Amino acid sequence: MSKADNTRMSILKKALPLVYKNGYQATSIDDIIATTQVTKGALYYHFKNKDEMGLAIIKDVMYPAMRTLLVKPLLDSQNPQSEIYQMMEKVLMDNTFFDIKYGCPAVNLIDEMSPLNSDFANVLTKLFKEWKNAMVDCLKEGKKANTVKPNLNSEQVAIFVLSGYSGIRNLGKILGKSSYTEYLKELKNYLTTLN
Repeated sequence: MSKADNTRMSILKKALPLVYKNGYQATSIDDIIATTQVTKGALYYHFKNKDEMGLAIIKDVMYPAMRTLLVKPLLDSQNPQSEIYQMMEKVLMDNTFFDIKYGCPAVNLIDEMSPLNSDFANVLTKLFKEWKNAMVDCLKEGKKANTVKPNLNSEQVAIFVLSGYSGIRNLGKILGKSSYTEYLKELKNYLTTLN
């Protein structure tokens, strides 16, 4: 990676926690400059405006990290119910970046930016569609292995699980980590009904 690429990635990685904690709209260019310790000229060398930087945060930092955490565990599935549960348990209970009181950065950006900016909506849709499709494929493999009901609507299950994730990440902001535990118990119960 070139020095310019390293600087660009450093700006994105340092800006993400600000956006995560404060919200995208409440995070100013001056906040980002103060945190990243680059000049305004250097910031604008890499990004023509704040929205370009925000989109790059999603594409270049959040997307690869979330893909590793949410999609890869579901690839080459052998036991979809177990793998979906374990992936969800890991993202909720073992993730050191996510802070319960701030929820999920991707869900927050969906809530805050997708109604206002179609570019944000498009890149966030890509992230969640890939996650949904990984679950759908995982469940289809379960059907082939006769570990999942053959008439199961995999799309509906995936949307249901994604909705639960989004909801519990938001509820966790006010109810705390115990709400994650309760959600995971009920998710496990639900997944057993797919056999």
